[in-house]
Amino acid sequence: MGTEAFELRQLGEEDFEEFEALLRYAFQVSTSEMARIGWSDMEMKQSKMPIFEASHVMGWFYKGHLASQIVIYPMEVNIQGEICKMGGITGVATYPEYTGRGLIHSLIGKSLEYMRSQQQIISYLCPYSIPLYRKHGWEIVSDKMTFTIKDTQLPKRHPVDGQIERVDIECEDLHRVYKYFSLQEHGALIRGDLEWEEYWRWDSDDVMAAVYYSADAKPLGYVIYYIENEVFSIKEMVYLNQEAKYGIWNYISAHFSMITKVEGANYTGEPIAFQFEDSEIDESIQPYAMARIVDVQRFIEQYSFQFEDPKLTLEIEVSDVMAPWNNGIFHVSWRDGRTFCEKVNIWSTGHRLSLDIKTLTTMLMGYKRPTYLYNNDRIDMDYHLLKTLETLIPPDKPYFSDYF
Repeated sequence: MGTEAFELRQLGEEDFEEFEALLRYAFQVSTSEMARIGWSDMEMKQSKMPIFEASHVMGWFYKGHLASQIVIYPMEVNIQGEICKMGGITGVATYPEYTGRGLIHSLIGKSLEYMRSQQQIISYLCPYSIPLYRKHGWEIVSDKMTFTIKDTQLPKRHPVDGQIERVDIECEDLHRVYKYFSLQEHGALIRGDLEWEEYWRWDSDDVMAAVYYSADAKPLGYVIYYIENEVFSIKEMVYLNQEAKYGIWNYISAHFSMITKVEGANYTGEPIAFQFEDSEIDESIQPYAMARIVDVQRFIEQYSFQFEDPKLTLEIEVSDVMAPWNNGIFHVSWRDGRTFCEKVNIWSTGHRLSLDIKTLTTMLMGYKRPTYLYNNDRIDMDYHLLKTLETLIPPDKPYFSDYF
């Protein structure tokens, strides 16, 4: 199996059958499994075509047949109030007979070059192997918290002025609520039509939605859920204010006679037990999304630091084995309401810190604070600089509930 038989190229529409076959093989999606949830082979292929057409797909071919692939899905995310272009990595797969040849490693390198050329300054992914992606510069930036609440622990009714209504899952008010939510929530995906299609992709026909409306009929929150075997399962709960939050929990509690417990997922980065009168609920936590900065210079220049001090300069030495343009020293300063980031050859007089790309990512995304990272030997710097970093970086943790 000589290397001369391998070819790296972008996939076109004529390659879709092989693309879909590799996905199904690698992720063990069988025809019987599709039938179990009511999907035919043709429906499966049709569901993947819009993503394939919208994305940049690269692959290694061996003797004309697809051996390894990666998908870069163009999206947007809210990073500390700034809407940024993001490259979503998905569909990473290799047939087992071609493993150990560095095919995925090279595809990831090419994908970073492509994302940089498209001004996609950050990349997200939902990992199947955290160690693999850490090796390539991604780091954990969000958690998925799951909870179980017994029927006897549900909150008591809280008076609200508005009302909640069950709606079709295609209801525009769902989209409106999430749009406003994502524009104010750090880390959130900006969902367009295709992102909403992916959001519903694997849900059964039993999934339901309810929207909370204020007294003047403005949609302020929603809950997406299904009920099965006396369990109220929450897929996602979004609210724009406390009134909507109370209204949604009133609605859930109104199912008291139908259910024995409520299960759900929470992507806020904070446990919810404290909010309940009976806080002895079950909660678990697991890493969910990973991210990596694609272009350090552009990312820092677009980043919304908490304050600007024209007297302050930072010099950040970044190591990035996959993206050479990120390797080196970056001189960061502030003036006239803007952040300036310049790559320099040598240290000068600024406050100095050294870290790798994945540590820089999780720190600026707010998942882990500078003090935590310093105490765990992820940042090399003088201790006195910690207070400055803690003040510079906003406290918000990322919210990310999508999957791709």
